Amino acid sequence: MRKWLPLVAICTGTFMLLIDVTIVNVALPEMATDLQTSFSQLQWVVDVYALALAALVLGAGSLADLFGRRRLYLIGLVLFALASLASGLAPSAGFLIAARGLQGIGGAIMFATTIALINTSYEGRDRGTAFGIWGAVVGASAALGPILGGALTELSWRWIFFVNLPVTVLAVALTLTAVHEARQQNAPRPDVRGIVLFTVGAGAVVFGLVRAAADGWGQPDAWGPIAGGLVVLALWIVVELRRPNPMLDVRLFGSRSFTGIMLGALLLNGAAFAELIYTSLWLQSIGGLSPLQAGCVFIPLSALSFGVAAVAGRFLQTRPPRLVLGGGLLLIGLGGLLLALVDAESTWRVLVPGLAVLGAGVGMANPTLASAALAAVPRERSGMASGAVNTARQLGFALGVAVLGSVFTAQATSVLRDGGSADAAGTASALTAGQAGQLIGSAPAQDRAGLADLLGSAYAGGLRDVFLACGAAGILGGLLVLWLVRAAAPSGAHQSGAPREAAQPESAPAH
Repeated sequence: MRKWLPLVAICTGTFMLLIDVTIVNVALPEMATDLQTSFSQLQWVVDVYALALAALVLGAGSLADLFGRRRLYLIGLVLFALASLASGLAPSAGFLIAARGLQGIGGAIMFATTIALINTSYEGRDRGTAFGIWGAVVGASAALGPILGGALTELSWRWIFFVNLPVTVLAVALTLTAVHEARQQNAPRPDVRGIVLFTVGAGAVVFGLVRAAADGWGQPDAWGPIAGGLVVLALWIVVELRRPNPMLDVRLFGSRSFTGIMLGALLLNGAAFAELIYTSLWLQSIGGLSPLQAGCVFIPLSALSFGVAAVAGRFLQTRPPRLVLGGGLLLIGLGGLLLALVDAESTWRVLVPGLAVLGAGVGMANPTLASAALAAVPRERSGMASGAVNTARQLGFALGVAVLGSVFTAQATSVLRDGGSADAAGTASALTAGQAGQLIGSAPAQDRAGLADLLGSAYAGGLRDVFLACGAAGILGGLLVLWLVRAAAPSGAHQSGAPREAAQPESAPAH
C-alpha cells in the first residue's frame, strides 16, 4: 500500500487546486453582501485564479525541471496555503482578488509538477493505473466545486478557503515522506520573457472583456486593453519563434490535430464551467435557495462527469480522439441548449436534464484531452503538450466567464429597459452581483411584487442567452475537433498520459 502514497500526495494537491477553480461560484452572493462588491470584482475573484493557472503553468514546469519537481511542488503547496489563509481573512474585495492571484500562482506551480512526479514515481502498469486515477481526480474536481462550496458556505464563505489549510498539511506531510526528488538533466533556463509577455497579453484581454461587461463595448476601457493585449500576444509569438527553448513551441500549431485539441480544450472549459457563476447567482438570488441547496443542484453534472469518465474511460481511451473529444463537446453543446429552456417561471428542476447531459459530455471529453495532445506532437515535446492543454483549459474558463458577462448584462439590461426600469444598466449590474433581494427590499411595498417579476424575467433572459452561447461554443468546439483532429487513436506509448522526458531521480522511486 505504501507504493501509492506518492499518488495520494499528488492527487491531494491536484484536487485542491482544481476544485478552487469553481468552489467560489456558490459563495459569490455571500461574498458580494459581506464585502459590498460589484459584479466586475466578483468576476475577478473567479478569473484571476484561472488566469494565473493558465499563464504560469508552462513556465512553472521549466522551473521544476531545473530545480527539482518535489521541491517546486512543496513550494507551491505552501504558497497555496498562505494565499488561502489570506483569502479567508480578506477584509475587502481588492484584497481577496490579490490573494486569489497568489493562490493561482501556487496552484500553477503544483499543477506543473504533477505529471512529472507521477512519471518518475511509477513504472509500467502501475504508471498507467496512477495516471488513470489522477485523470479521474482532474475530471471530478471542477464539477464537485459547487457542491463542496455550497456546503462550506453554510458555515461562512471564508471556509471555502480555510478548508485548504488542513488539506495542505496532509499533502506536505505525504510529499516529504513518500515522494522522492527528481529533476531533468541539463534542463533549459525558464523562458522569463515568454512567461511575462503571455501573462500580460492574456491578462489585458481578460481585463478588457470584464470592463466591456461593466461599461459597454463603446468605452476605451474595454476595447483598449483587448487591442493592447492582442498586440502583446503577437509579440509573444515572435519571441517564442526566435527562442531556442520557448515556454511553448508555437510551431506545434502547424499540426492540425494539435490545433484542434487546443481549441477543444479552450472551448470545453468555457462551455462547460464558465456559466456556473451565473447559474449559482440565479439559484440563490432569484430562486431563493441556500448555498448548500444551490450546490446540490449541480449533482447531476458532478455525478455524470465522474461516472462516465470512470465507467467508460478505458474504452474511450482506445477510441480515436477525434470522435471522443468531438462527441463529448457536442454533448456539452447539447447540454447548454437544454439549459437554455429556462424562463422567468422556471425553478431549479429545469436545469437537471441539461446538467446531466453536460456532465456526460465532460466525462467523455475531459480524460482524453491529455493523451490526445501527447499523441499529436513529437515525443520530445510531450511535456510541453501536456502543459499546453492545462493552459488552454484554464484560459478557456477565464475567457468564458468574462465573455459571458457581456452576454448576460446585455440581455438583462434590455429586458429591464423594456420593463420601464429607470436605471436599467445599474439594476442589471446589481442583479449580477446577487443583490436582487436588496433591490426588492428597498422598493416601496406596493411595487415589490412587480419589481420581483421584472428582475426574475431579466435574470432568466440573461441566463438563457448565457446558456445559448455555451451551447454554441460546445457545438463549435465539437465540429472543429471533428474537422481538424486526425482519426488515429493515441498510441500505446501515450495512453497513460505520461510525458516522455529524461528525468534523473536523485534516489529510487518508492514502490
